[in-house]
Amino acid sequence: MSRFPFAILRPEEAAALIQHDQTIGFSGFTAAGAAKAIPRAIADRARDEHTAGRPFQIGVITGASTGPSLDGALAEAEAIHFRTPYQSDPLLRRQINEGKVRFVDMHLSLLPQFVRYGFLGPLDWAVVEAADLTPGGGVVLTTSVGASNTFLRCARRVLIELNARHLPSLLGFHDLYEPADPPAREELPIFRTFDRVGSPLCVVDPKKIAGVVLTDLDDEASAFAPTTPETEQIGVNVAELLVAEMKAGRIPPSFLPLQSGVGDIANSVLSALAKHPEIPAFAMYTEVLQDSVLPLLESGQVRFASTCGLTLSPAMLRRFYDNLDFFRERIVLRPQEISNHPEVVRRLGIVSMNTAIEIDIFGNVNSTHVMGRTMMNGIGGSGDFTRNAYLSMFSCPSTQKGGKISTIVPLVSHMDHSEHSVQIVATEQGVADLRGKDPHQRAVAIIENCAHPDYREALHDYLGVVKTGHEPINLRAAFNMHRKFLVDGDMRGVSWGA
Repeated sequence: MSRFPFAILRPEEAAALIQHDQTIGFSGFTAAGAAKAIPRAIADRARDEHTAGRPFQIGVITGASTGPSLDGALAEAEAIHFRTPYQSDPLLRRQINEGKVRFVDMHLSLLPQFVRYGFLGPLDWAVVEAADLTPGGGVVLTTSVGASNTFLRCARRVLIELNARHLPSLLGFHDLYEPADPPAREELPIFRTFDRVGSPLCVVDPKKIAGVVLTDLDDEASAFAPTTPETEQIGVNVAELLVAEMKAGRIPPSFLPLQSGVGDIANSVLSALAKHPEIPAFAMYTEVLQDSVLPLLESGQVRFASTCGLTLSPAMLRRFYDNLDFFRERIVLRPQEISNHPEVVRRLGIVSMNTAIEIDIFGNVNSTHVMGRTMMNGIGGSGDFTRNAYLSMFSCPSTQKGGKISTIVPLVSHMDHSEHSVQIVATEQGVADLRGKDPHQRAVAIIENCAHPDYREALHDYLGVVKTGHEPINLRAAFNMHRKFLVDGDMRGVSWGA
């Protein structure tokens, strides 16, 4: 006999409750904590409906990207008509760029309140992974929060995936808090990275819970690419910059909390910071903790980490569970609305470190679209931190595709972060400090310090064709590097003629 007063369902029984054109809020922030069994069953149902000649597609809202069993399975079944706020699945990306899926790219901190305000329409279902569930509707989340707390409260009905792979003893890792809506909203009393303001579990009206699916599934976190000499040098350059800021008195001797993006560059930067003898132990107030952070917590180099999700490989997740009591004192999991909240980012004085697809000579950053039109993943939370950080920086290798693409260009082909928000640009070539510089000074600093030597002369020549104006922009020539790549497959040898 079940210990729950809820129906125990097979995944296909749960999927049968979902109707065509409904909108579902799924748990997950990266693959961490993402629902797995029910999305796969929904994908199977979509295939059956399509075979029978009936339409079946749903709107998918999550915290951020997810794993193959959610975005991947649903995309393969052509079961998604609408997706927000962020994704990273290759097939779903292709469907978005082909116009088959409507994708709304959003700052992650805004997603929960968009759901509450009704800007995205009614939320028909919340499908949320849990480590434990109480008869009264108490839900212990697993390795992420994302927007699960908001989905559980706002959805008309709820389905729970109770995953035995995650221990009920995760209770206490989560700090779940939802701000009231204006005009009743109050300040967030987070003054240090380890402050807690909410509840360790979500409480759902038991009448909304339509059923529970029992699972025993690993998170589907994929391994990040190994570091390269270029990414390692970027890490060294960033570490040296932060040491210089400390010596100049602009970063206190106790250091400031760090926010780090996801991927190989982020891992390289954290590794370089940890190895640098002049950088003290630091705290993190960020979106995602990757494998690289757990050893830093164990060594004491990272004192405390506030995050939205634990994006850990299966081996590192076992290491986490084997040392749960140790990490319980050093990690807190928050909703994305709080982990990325502008008020807290500004108050704590966070140093934000994110990556770019391309950066122009003024400091504008494109982090979402290749050649201005092809969506990669989305803006994610980078803008939440960049616009409010004490020190905001973007990094990328100075070239891509074997040198055929310069990531430093006259004008970005799509702008996600403007020159008004970006203070530091870093590549393996060096660092450009844009603070207090006018557009011409920024352009020279970025070309001299960040552009690859193969492109510096051409970029200086571009500046030479601009005769007047506060911003050195020549609209006839600004995208010549992009145009040359689209024609020849190589930006080298660009001309600035019409």
